[in-house]
Amino acid sequence: MARRATKDRNGKVPSQRQLRVGEEIRHALSEIMLRAAFRDPDLAGRVITVTEVRISPDLRNATAFVLPLEGDADPMVEALKRASAYLRGQLARTVKLKYLPTLHFVHDESFDEATRIERIMHSPAVQRDLVGDTPDPDADPDRDTDPS
Repeated sequence: MARRATKDRNGKVPSQRQLRVGEEIRHALSEIMLRAAFRDPDLAGRVITVTEVRISPDLRNATAFVLPLEGDADPMVEALKRASAYLRGQLARTVKLKYLPTLHFVHDESFDEATRIERIMHSPAVQRDLVGDTPDPDADPDRDTDPS
């Protein structure tokens, strides 16, 4: 699930090469995690989604945003950090780059944030405000509605 190109820390939009390499690494990491037999109990049998990979401008560092299908994300991210050397070695077999980036793993909280915003938008207070601001198309402002 690719996101819009967001600016990096320096305020620059990622180059086309960064986006392309990040997407290739994301696909390769997803395949590796799908078929890898991890010994770490925090990773064994877990389904992990790689939502995005952001690459530094020099292509030396990669930040992979991961999301567990179920369970707590913090032990999974720590286990992925421990397994980053193994994953980088597996990645070197599938992705052909002059320098393979160093992998950093971060829990992707964008889906949690989207769920929170969705919950707020459907709350009764917001719905009341939305309905209250919408004018009735059948109402005539010049007509007096008082029957007396």
